[in-house]
Amino acid sequence: MTRFAIFVSGSGTNCEQLIRHFEQSELGRPVVVVSNRSDAYALVRAQRLGVPTRVVTKAELQDADVMLPLLEEYGVDFIVLAGFLLMIPSYLIAAFPRRMINLHPALLPKHGGRGMWGHHVHEAVKAAGDTETGMTVHYVSEVCDGGEMIAQFSVALSAEDTPEDIARKEHELEMAHFPSVVEQVIAALPD
Repeated sequence: MTRFAIFVSGSGTNCEQLIRHFEQSELGRPVVVVSNRSDAYALVRAQRLGVPTRVVTKAELQDADVMLPLLEEYGVDFIVLAGFLLMIPSYLIAAFPRRMINLHPALLPKHGGRGMWGHHVHEAVKAAGDTETGMTVHYVSEVCDGGEMIAQFSVALSAEDTPEDIARKEHELEMAHFPSVVEQVIAALPD
């Protein structure tokens, strides 16, 4: 069984969805939720569902002597970024080759890169006059939002959609598809 960590920075709706999705799974199990913010509501969601949580500072994330033992403590062999807003350091990418994936709230390669998260993405989609938006799941690489794409799901937009409408439509895609994509990636992992 794959033991995975979920890295989060915010409210944690995707984190909760993942935990619930894998409750009865024989493929994988979320074993720890890691956040760079002690006030992230995702930590409350995880604790309520019985998943241990850890808070790490930006400096601790950059320190292999902190992070690798933390992940080893929980037997982590896969990492899911679900709204984690810090760049992943090179040593961690090297330690989890093709075993770390990220969810991005846009159809990459559009509206990705540094500073493109949350409402910034949805405002950029609106400003660009895009007729669709969506979500992208990709492997984590050293290029922000530049890793190999695993899956994309899209939804049509109208000219009247506000950034808030765009965010809602995109979030519905996340709730519908992200857990099953994570499951498919885990199922395909080599032994």
